[in-house]
Amino acid sequence: MDAMLNLIGRDVPLFTADMVSREDELHEIVSRSRFLVLGGAGSIGQAVTKEIFKRNPLKLHVVDISENNMVELVRDIRSSFGYIDGDFQTFALDIGSVEYDAFVKADGQYDYVLNLSALKHVRSEKDPFTLMRMIDVNVFNTDKTIQQSIDSGVKKYFCVSTDKAANPANMMGASKRIMEMFLMRKSEEITISTARFANVAFSDGSLLHGFNQRLQKQQPIVAPNDIKRYFVTPQESGELCLMSCIFGENRDIFFPKLSEDLHLITFAEIAVKYLKRRGYEPRLCETEDEARELVKILPQQGEWPCLFTASNTTGEKDFEEFYTANEVLDMSRFENLGIIKNEPLYNQELLSLFEEQISAMKKKSEWSKEQIVELFHKMIPGFGHKETGKYLDSKM
Repeated sequence: MDAMLNLIGRDVPLFTADMVSREDELHEIVSRSRFLVLGGAGSIGQAVTKEIFKRNPLKLHVVDISENNMVELVRDIRSSFGYIDGDFQTFALDIGSVEYDAFVKADGQYDYVLNLSALKHVRSEKDPFTLMRMIDVNVFNTDKTIQQSIDSGVKKYFCVSTDKAANPANMMGASKRIMEMFLMRKSEEITISTARFANVAFSDGSLLHGFNQRLQKQQPIVAPNDIKRYFVTPQESGELCLMSCIFGENRDIFFPKLSEDLHLITFAEIAVKYLKRRGYEPRLCETEDEARELVKILPQQGEWPCLFTASNTTGEKDFEEFYTANEVLDMSRFENLGIIKNEPLYNQELLSLFEEQISAMKKKSEWSKEQIVELFHKMIPGFGHKETGKYLDSKM
């Protein structure tokens, strides 16, 4: 972890004090509880699963649509932690499927359900079809699995949100904000907590994960030089989610407190540190063509071509925030974790409108991005969506 912390501009883990002070209680609760982790083979899901596993739960079932990632999760756990006395199983299922429904019906006996599944990329809003799947995964699958948890007598439901849900500027963040509205409705029937947190460094599909891929494939490093982000490590993401799941009260949203240990850093800064750690000096290029040509010769000379440019794509937020000015905060309960406190406030008419209009679009098998954006504006007054007509898929 030390090497990763150095790359993202930190020296110490964020949550050590809180984890140490609560470890006995955490271990005692986890060791006598049954867990279902949804989306458990993604980067955050794997981190959460490992945090639960190493505290010897009575039962730990993990569901994910990615069969390959699930295999790696099991190999990782067996290699790092070995075995537990409890029931540990994985299931390669789509939580939106009838097979998953049958799985829940056949068992469903859990104390805690944690949902880490999400479409997380801003680029997923580039077309109306992927955008509709984002709504299904981030909103309706969440609502469905909460209802199944209620029906099965689950004690607590946790799901992951995002810092981009605070004053959202893109459809991904807005979908998570709408998800939080649906959570408020269901929170009258089951205890729910969630978490908003920063970018998870080197998580699957992230730009930093892409740095590894580019070097492996002998390709240039590309990054924006004007976007600053907060970063947490995969382990920190798992710790944050588990703390919210176990200690969060109904409707609590946990987030990392800003401090001298958590600060903004640009992707370009991380790229430079990353290359130097790998033994290369960055060579700044002016164009994609130049970078593609130089990568054929520079690595042998101890240099690596980089293209650092200003961001001009749809949905990029100028700055990151974990909460808004109107949200009520508890900053005293934990040393490095803040909590947004919520009342069960929601607009039933708006939620019904959202369900009805999305259902009508699907029934026709025809919809446009503009229709969905318009609906999101109805759901989120002041939604700051920035449409530039340019998307990340159109860049190297």
